[in-house]
Amino acid sequence: MMKLASILFSMMLVNNYVLVKFMGICPFLGVSKKLDSSVGMSVAVTFVMVMATAVTWPIYTYLLLPNDLAYLNTISFILVIAALVQLVEIILKKFIPALHRSLGVYLPLITTNCAILGVTLLNIDNGYNFIESIVASLGAGIGFLIAMVLFTGVRSTLEYAQPPKSFEGLPITLISASLVSVSFMGFGGIIESLFGTF
Repeated sequence: MMKLASILFSMMLVNNYVLVKFMGICPFLGVSKKLDSSVGMSVAVTFVMVMATAVTWPIYTYLLLPNDLAYLNTISFILVIAALVQLVEIILKKFIPALHRSLGVYLPLITTNCAILGVTLLNIDNGYNFIESIVASLGAGIGFLIAMVLFTGVRSTLEYAQPPKSFEGLPITLISASLVSVSFMGFGGIIESLFGTF
């Protein structure tokens, strides 16, 4: 149980895919202007991460690996992720059209979100079993949510700031993202003291 807790919290805070590993930057910068869009995107990404892991881990373990087809893992994982994103898009369009409209082009971009592919591939590389992989994916999704919500708050504050002319727009956004990222580095010692080395 301690190992699962360690995996969960390290994926949420210490190994945050957006702020530490710099994966999934496109939706992070593109959808983080409004809180409802940020939360909606994060829930969609978390759902796709967990479901992709639940499907890709057995495919890799029981189909690709025994048949010496492990080199096809990236291609097969991308196909699974694309199918899941289409499912999420259909569900949102039918049941939550306002969220579907607010996410716009960023919803189909979940397919190419390297954070989702990264989670599925790194779960295999880290040698996690099925439960550990699901917990790692859930932690990565919650970490994505935390990063999005925090950065939404930062960006709403930036609207009232008056940076120098050369820093307006994207430069101040990127500087702010880097400062939020640096703040996550402090969680490493806390998680290590609570759960030991991870």
